[in-house]
Amino acid sequence: MTAIIGRDTPGQRSGRHAPGALPAAPRPRRQLNIAGGIGHVFLAIWALMIILPLIWVFLASFKNTTEIFSTPWSVPDHLRWENWGRAWNKAHVGRYFLNSVLVVACATAGTMLLSAMAAYVLARYRFFGNRFIYFLFVAGIAFPPFLAVVPLFFQVKQLGLLGSYTGLIIVYIAYSLPFTIFFLTSFFRTLPNTVAEAATIDGASHTRLFFSVMLPMAKPGLISLTIFNVIGQWGQYLLPLVLMAQAPDKWVLTQGIAKISTSAGYEADWAGLFAALTISILPMIVMYVIFQRQIQAGLTAGAVK
Repeated sequence: MTAIIGRDTPGQRSGRHAPGALPAAPRPRRQLNIAGGIGHVFLAIWALMIILPLIWVFLASFKNTTEIFSTPWSVPDHLRWENWGRAWNKAHVGRYFLNSVLVVACATAGTMLLSAMAAYVLARYRFFGNRFIYFLFVAGIAFPPFLAVVPLFFQVKQLGLLGSYTGLIIVYIAYSLPFTIFFLTSFFRTLPNTVAEAATIDGASHTRLFFSVMLPMAKPGLISLTIFNVIGQWGQYLLPLVLMAQAPDKWVLTQGIAKISTSAGYEADWAGLFAALTISILPMIVMYVIFQRQIQAGLTAGAVK
């Protein structure tokens, strides 16, 4: 009996299936490895398409005009920090930079506060019109800003906010609310009900429950969306171009850089232009590098309940 059990059948020794036996199931792992390899190749190509232009702009910010056009991919002979100083002072990039910091900081703070309160109510309370209001906000994601430029211009003008920081901040908040509310609503739904019930039993009001209990629990999602809103509002060009055209002293960074590239004429300061571009790009890169772990944690925390 032992000899029979330990002996391989002819079909097993030859590697063929015995008559009437089912064929072995295909191995999906190899297919997944191939798909994963193809995906990594496309991601590498995409990364190069993004990183190489950034490297080129950074190198060009330390060159002169001759080096930029003669040897565009070479390393500069020496670091010409005067290009950065000329862009910051002569081209008024410093003033535009501070204007952008002011507008984006106020707009992001307003966006996160209003979005968190609206998303919390839509996610945790049931009332008539709840789903309608939620889908109304979601519909705003599919509404591109350039379709509303003309009526938006006249609306802000009627309010007397044209060419002011207040008008631009309000518009930034309005266009950032839909996506932020959509994401935070899903995030608040994943938070445990037991903590909220315990706080309510202890006598916490709705306001204290939100600010002291639920808002700290939603910190990963809030950090992620704050960074996304900062990046999106920092690079906005169309809205400030329309709403701030009559106030050059209040222009944001994107408007200032566009002015450098279009108003130079035959005396184009290419080195100063690339230095200004680098100044505008570096804060967002540094922010993403510092908070990349928080971004990933916030995006994955709302996916698992």
